[in-house]
Amino acid sequence: MKKIVSLLMTGVMLFGLTACAGTAATSGSADASSSGSSGDTIKIGVFEPSTGDSASGGKKEILGMQFANSETPTVEVGGKTYNVELVMADNGSSADKAPSAASELVGKDVSLILGSYGSGVSMAGGPKFEEAGLAAIGVTCTNPNVTAGNDYYFRICFLDDFQADVLANFAMEKFNAKKAYCLGENGNEYDQGLCVFFKQVFEAAGGEVITDSFPTNNSDFTSYLNKAKSEGADVIFTPVSIAYAKQIMEQANSLDIGIPFLGSDTLDDNMVLEATKGTNLQLYVSTFYQEGGSEKFDKGIKDYINGNSDALAANGGNDTIAAVTAMGYDAYYVALEAIKAAGSGDKAAIKAAIPSVKYDGVSGSIAFDEIGDAVRDTAYIKTADTASGTWAFEKVQTGSGK
Repeated sequence: MKKIVSLLMTGVMLFGLTACAGTAATSGSADASSSGSSGDTIKIGVFEPSTGDSASGGKKEILGMQFANSETPTVEVGGKTYNVELVMADNGSSADKAPSAASELVGKDVSLILGSYGSGVSMAGGPKFEEAGLAAIGVTCTNPNVTAGNDYYFRICFLDDFQADVLANFAMEKFNAKKAYCLGENGNEYDQGLCVFFKQVFEAAGGEVITDSFPTNNSDFTSYLNKAKSEGADVIFTPVSIAYAKQIMEQANSLDIGIPFLGSDTLDDNMVLEATKGTNLQLYVSTFYQEGGSEKFDKGIKDYINGNSDALAANGGNDTIAAVTAMGYDAYYVALEAIKAAGSGDKAAIKAAIPSVKYDGVSGSIAFDEIGDAVRDTAYIKTADTASGTWAFEKVQTGSGK
């Protein structure tokens, strides 16, 4: 089925997508140099970026897993209690480095994989997991092609075609937008794919879309932002990496662009939020979780972050809860449910058990469809409160705009 879906999607997915895009030394974790599993330990591989452009998001995603592991460090299987150990491998935010990081985890005798932040690295590492017969559960890798064609990759997040649909509908509802300006990095699978999906939805509803691409390592966005303004854009959609988004926000403020910005899940980051503080910028992002969704989780993760200097550093120096942290937390518990359903730490048994796993997480109910994707039909929209420097909840929205 996945092979068929992959072929059907080829035309639409001319541009692949990456998304949601380090580890704190905390209790219950091990680095990738750890020895193989012992008889009383089940190892979960963590395939995430701790370096590179997506390191900020990767560290926050790992933080949720580490908190969950500190909270529940064991799993009961067949009447026996096993320690659960997280084994880290840095994929460097790079599709070139991802296969070696994936191979590293395969060689560490892990029972399954969690990650990655970044669909490009997930797609690059996926074949290594498939070859090894090792199941991977993606956390926030939103590209449809992560799972299509790979029977061993699953995920708990929504997909980018859905996310673009949500944002296009929101733009038309919130701002009565008729013209949108889309800006992404040239050649970036995530940026370009989301712009393609957004354009399809927005134009199908009668709107006009202007698209532009900037070169890799670009640092001056003046001409692009001024073009959006001179062309009379009602909204600017820029689904870029955290580093680029920070620069775009800062420069938009200095230029007094005055156009609302729409961002995908990658912009749900403390660094981007900080760039809007004290400005007149309007920024709205689609994401997986908003602080306040679970009082117990919010208190627990904040205590965890504030009680550990490495965790605080991994979270950007404050205790604002990132949606990817909540997703990492849920992914860990989904992994435990899969292990329990398998009745062992055997990788083949775990892979076979994952499709039937259902779990009510802090980010919502999680189940899998026949492709291995999460069954999700809503996203959170939140906005940057520029006065307080925090995220404010805007609404929960579906792709239909309801």
